[in-house]
Amino acid sequence: MQNDQLTFAQIGCGYWGPNLLRNFSSLKNCRVKYLVDSSAERRHFVETNFPATRAVADLAVVLADAEVNAVIIATPAESHFALALAVLQAGKHVFVEKPLATKVSEVDILAAEAAQRGLVVMTGHTFLYNSAVRYVKAMIERGDLGDVRYIYSQRLNLGRIRSDIDALWNFAPHDISIIQYWLGDPEPASVVRLGMDFIQPGIDDVVFLNIKYPNKVMANIHVSWLDPQKTRKMVVVGSQKMVIYDDAADDKIAIYDKGIDRKAVLGQNMDYDKQGMPTFAYRAGDVLLPQINFVEPLRTEAQHFAECIRTGAPCITGIDHARKVVSILEQAGR
Repeated sequence: MQNDQLTFAQIGCGYWGPNLLRNFSSLKNCRVKYLVDSSAERRHFVETNFPATRAVADLAVVLADAEVNAVIIATPAESHFALALAVLQAGKHVFVEKPLATKVSEVDILAAEAAQRGLVVMTGHTFLYNSAVRYVKAMIERGDLGDVRYIYSQRLNLGRIRSDIDALWNFAPHDISIIQYWLGDPEPASVVRLGMDFIQPGIDDVVFLNIKYPNKVMANIHVSWLDPQKTRKMVVVGSQKMVIYDDAADDKIAIYDKGIDRKAVLGQNMDYDKQGMPTFAYRAGDVLLPQINFVEPLRTEAQHFAECIRTGAPCITGIDHARKVVSILEQAGR
């Protein structure tokens, strides 16, 4: 079905839903036939701004329509599993905004259902379709940074406070997904969380998440919706070079030719590194700001989902990747 038209439906048109609807509606040989939302106000928004899409309140209309090939889910996180399962059981491919589910056991159920029916499940880890994130991935794979030693990220702003999930489950899926992607989706050796609830009891507003990976690689993720500044920054420290990815900056990538190397010291017996304390050399070379050809990540993501349905190609953010992200979040606790 490489050139066949795909017919989509979308569930939810709240904060992020309009962006998904806009991108999926603009794909070649694709259309969004339905938008499902319980809010009459949101349905009116869709009818006004996307006249080619029919806004309905009942999901059953979508599940019963054989013309619908795939469903996009953009609803609160706790509803993702039940909705995705219903879509798969109706024989339709599914795209789910992050996180795919809130438990690994739920991800496994979705995986089994999709495998049995030959359907595509893809999660909206949008940053893996970001040109800057992919630039850093290529640097790591080429060995430009040397050995990755540690990664830290900050995803901070003042608001938007949510009540359905905490700051970790709201923000950290992005950073966990990126770190896993950069490192090749390894299994963490340990996950430790430190968080605090200040505004709503039991819902952490700020969280520090520490992840240890094999081969002496560490990651620290700081998320908060109580911070004075909007920050979207990740730093990768390698043995040869270091890179800053700042999604809020004009120059998304800055590469630092900096590092500390152990120097070989000639000993008294014409051997090296045998006598006395070790000596170190400090490197402080150039800073490179590469030009990144930016394409809207959400459009690339939507195109990838359509391609996976048409060709059967594996999804970059399919079940396996989504399971790793949910597993780390689940290990961190609530």
